[in-house]
Parts: sequence; C-alpha cells; structure tokens
Amino acid sequence: MPDGNISRRTLLKASGVAAISAFTSPIRAAAPEPAAVTPALIQAARKEGKVAYYTPIDLPVAELIAKAFEAKYPGITVRVERTGAERVFQRISQEYASGIHAVDVVTSSDAAHFIVWKRDGLLAPFVPEDVARHYAAEHKDPDGMFAAFRASLSVIGYNTRLVKSEDAPKSFADLLAPKWTGKIVKGHPAFSGTIMTATYEIARDIGWDYFEKLAKQRVMQVQSAADPPKKLGLGERAVMADGNEYVLFQVKESGAPVEPVYPAEGTPLVVSPNGIFKAAPNPNAARLFQCFCFSPECQELIVNRGAMRSVHALVKEKPGRRPLGEIKLMKEDPAAVERLSEEIKAHYTRIFRV
Repeated sequence: MPDGNISRRTLLKASGVAAISAFTSPIRAAAPEPAAVTPALIQAARKEGKVAYYTPIDLPVAELIAKAFEAKYPGITVRVERTGAERVFQRISQEYASGIHAVDVVTSSDAAHFIVWKRDGLLAPFVPEDVARHYAAEHKDPDGMFAAFRASLSVIGYNTRLVKSEDAPKSFADLLAPKWTGKIVKGHPAFSGTIMTATYEIARDIGWDYFEKLAKQRVMQVQSAADPPKKLGLGERAVMADGNEYVLFQVKESGAPVEPVYPAEGTPLVVSPNGIFKAAPNPNAARLFQCFCFSPECQELIVNRGAMRSVHALVKEKPGRRPLGEIKLMKEDPAAVERLSEEIKAHYTRIFRV
C-alpha cells in the first residue's frame, strides 16, 4: 500500500478481519498458573534491588506509582523511563538490536506493540493473581503475556474562560466550523500511542476526510497526548481535538478552567497493557512490580489520584465522573493498528505537513 493512501474501506477491512479479543494472538502457549506475592518473591526482588519501568504515562502519575511501590516494598527502587508510546517502542527496538536488555516492565498506550513483542518472543508469561481473578477475558492475553493496566479515552476539551459551554464543540464535525480556525491543539500519532490508536479509530469510523478538513484549521500540533490538555489549561488554545482524558481531569483538579467533551460520533477508547520482558535484568522485581500494578491498591491509586480508568472488577469509578458504560465509545483494534501503523503515520504527516 503506498504511503499516504489509506482508504476508509482498507481500515474497515483491517478492523473486521475476525471477531476476536483485542489481545488475541495467533501464537499459542501454555498460560502460567496465577502468581501470588510470596515472601520468597519479595526477598528475591529485594536482592535485585531495582526495576526499570518504561512507560508513556504522564510522568507525575508514573512517579506516583513508583513511589507507592517503593513505600510498600522498601529496598527496591523503580527507575521510571517516560516518553511517548511510539518512542518507547522505538527505544526498546534500538536497545535490543544493540544487545541491550535494560527494560523490566513496560506499559504502552499502543496495544499493538504487545502484538509485536509477543510475536517476536520478547515477553515473559506471568499472570498476577488479581488479573486471573478480577479481569475479564477481553482485558488479558490468553497466554498470560500481558493485561490491561488501564483504560483511557482520547477526548475533545475546551477552556471555559475562552469558550462558553453552549458554544463548545459537541462532536468531531463541530471542530471543522470556521470559528475554531487557529484555536485548536492536538497530539501526533508518530509520538503518542494514544493518538495513534485514536487516529486509527476516527479514520475507520468517520473517514480520513475529517482529518483532511481538520488540517485546514491551522491546528497547533504537539507530540504527547498529555500536551493538549496542558495547552488548554494554559489558555494557549481554546479547544483540543484530542488528548488524554486523565490529564485533562488532572489539569482541571489543579484549578484550570477546562472541561471534557465526549463527541457524538463516539470517544476513542485506548487500552494500555503492562508486560514483563523475557530478558528483564531484574526478573523477580519485575514480577513483584507487575503484581503491584494490578492490585486494587495500585488500581485505586491510578483512578483516584491519577484520574485514569481501571478494568479491575473490584475498583470503582471516581465519584463525579461519567462512567465508561454511559459513554459512546469507538472500539479498539490493536491488531489493525499494528498492521497499519506506518501507513497511518505517513498519511497523517502528509495531511498535516508535520
């Protein structure tokens, strides 16, 4: 397929190849038994003394997770390496090509990365007890290679000092109105896994014509999905076309005049898995950290203090937030994103000239 020439029909075909779970893979292996946190595991992890965590999660939240783990398990430090999901993927690829095995545990907001890592045999099978007991089948790999650490949304948003609620956009189509020219900010799919996933879903469900028209709106282009909410909070733009819902909540809770919008066409859903690398330099600390990430303690932390969404059956939504069940969602399809990611980046770059 030539760069920059992805039709809506191609996207729909890719997304409808089979009615499978987002985490299903043609590679089959014997899933391990659920793993509990035992004194022996804690002792072995403390002997290693550290864990390297690569993640696209906004740095303050990633460090919050790291500090909570360190407080629970003194003697083990977490080294957080934070950048956009596409850059995380590139970094690990470059490290492994050079024979460097530095990463222990990884989160990616582009679930397609786990399809690649699993297919290449880079992941270690490991199933925390909480994943086995409290996560639905669609939120975990059947072979035990990874599971959904969080769910997030890519939303529209607006600055309430610059835009009245009655005038705010209610849909993606509304962003094409002349009044928003020069007033929109958005993330880039070549940097952000969230934006990559959202771009795929929007192009599949609405069409690339939407992006062709949006590019004429003199959009401020930023990298991370965390950037648009921050630009919105600072008043640098009146509206954001996409960006992390959880960062927008954090910006709002810090006192900034921002509000989310769940577009009428549907809000892109982004599931971010966690996995352990087979060649992890600190395998026991990695397993302990993975168990912690899926515990109610950590999942409640990312919901209540990180403003994220959890798919842990025992963890409730934060009061005052619209439940996922009440939001019209665009369906995720990591397998299709994996097949089309390079074409999506090329097409997007051609349209927006960035």
